[in-house]
Amino acid sequence: MTTDSGVGPRGSEAEGDVMRELPAGWVRATLGELGVEVQPGFASGKHNRDGEGILHLRPMNITRNGMLDTLDARYVVDDSDRRVVLGDVLFNNTNSPALVGKTAWVDSAKPVAYSNHMTRLRGPEGLEGRFLAAQLHHMWATGYFKSILNNHVNQASVSRKALLDTVVVIPPLAEQHRIVARLSDQLANIEAGEAAVVAAITASDVLRNQITGDGACGGLSRVERFPVPIDSADVDDGKLPYLPSGWRWVRLGELADVVGGVTKDSKKQSDPAYVEVPYLRVANVQRGRIVLDRVEKIKVPEKKAESLRLEVGDVLLNEGGDRDKLGRGWVWEGQIEKCIHQNHVFRARVTRDTLDPRLLAWHANAFGKDWCDRNGKQTVNLASISLRRIKLLPVPVPPKAAQRDLVKLIESRLAEAETAAEVAQGVYEQGVTLRKALLNAAFTGSLVPQDPDDEPASAVLDRLRALQTVSAKPTGRKREPGTTSQAAPQTSGRLVSPGVQEALPL
Repeated sequence: MTTDSGVGPRGSEAEGDVMRELPAGWVRATLGELGVEVQPGFASGKHNRDGEGILHLRPMNITRNGMLDTLDARYVVDDSDRRVVLGDVLFNNTNSPALVGKTAWVDSAKPVAYSNHMTRLRGPEGLEGRFLAAQLHHMWATGYFKSILNNHVNQASVSRKALLDTVVVIPPLAEQHRIVARLSDQLANIEAGEAAVVAAITASDVLRNQITGDGACGGLSRVERFPVPIDSADVDDGKLPYLPSGWRWVRLGELADVVGGVTKDSKKQSDPAYVEVPYLRVANVQRGRIVLDRVEKIKVPEKKAESLRLEVGDVLLNEGGDRDKLGRGWVWEGQIEKCIHQNHVFRARVTRDTLDPRLLAWHANAFGKDWCDRNGKQTVNLASISLRRIKLLPVPVPPKAAQRDLVKLIESRLAEAETAAEVAQGVYEQGVTLRKALLNAAFTGSLVPQDPDDEPASAVLDRLRALQTVSAKPTGRKREPGTTSQAAPQTSGRLVSPGVQEALPL
């Protein structure tokens, strides 16, 4: 398994690799000219995770680093011969526009099935599968396949013809082996570094949760903490954290005015008596931040808009969504005037200035998240909690005089954790840059030295063209009635001039 590194910018970087002057012994050719076999997989809506049948690879099984990842394995019962085997290349032909073109070399010791959103590429002798897979994936990462897409509703695809018309660079076979060996060694080092950095970033996320969760319960100070009781309720509070002397537990509904938001009624959006206002959805309410890059508007009765209008200091908590979204939230700072919130977002407005809203939000994102998981309703891929139940969330309340110093302490520790996370992210981005430079060197002839004794790739290409000519030549024998002649292997139908890589029509 490897770490996601993201998609490179759209542009002509990969096209530049095949357009520039080639090293001695290298050639350019389309996949069709090389006689690469193209075979799509099959669709199956009857997957299982129990291991019944055969492993069925899907687009998500190819990582952004061009590796097969079968941690989320799905199986199908199938008797067909649509299989990929060790040494094949698997190309993601249909996906979102940003992901079409991900490619991986198949390293499975056993034949496995693959979906209709994938295409099996099987090259001839003289074309190293790992070299082809790495080059196609590099072309995806640098934006080539995004330039030749067929766009559909919610997805995109690369056609068989466009794929066969794709131009690649081919070094001598012996050099392909040397490039693959060097890439394998260097990428293994990069991936080990990326894995370590990702672990550090993950640890920093855990650290931030510990800082805010423990901090909101007094755990960052060096004072002794004690078990503090809370009034019973028909919820599962679990084991409440100990609190410093003078602190107390209070149910959220006793501490704050908690309300649900507005439900969008599409039938009344044209009512002239309604007013249009911005409103926040679950996607806007993240853990520890409010994201306002996409804020929608809604029409509601004016009185409703007034009653739900957010005020500075309101704490927003998600009522539902997938399990990760349930209970997360942060403090509204008045970023948008007259803004309200939808019914899947609760608003908690602390009354009588008894608790700093940040302490409430930090606690809700830590202890409150687990509490909502226990006391909410869980369905397939969705979770929710009722307004009645969220009002029963236990909240630690420190003495008012201690709250300002407590907030400063938590924010100071958070700043330290954030600095460490930024350093780790910078190292990760350096690894991404190094990976791109390494792959660019591999496909421009500067990764390993050329050997004049290697058989030039043009000789291999000449043999392949000769074989295709022979297989396409008619035998001259009279066909029996009702029969058809064997079709020649599909090629691009044209030669590609040196230095040209076109965005071909689909």
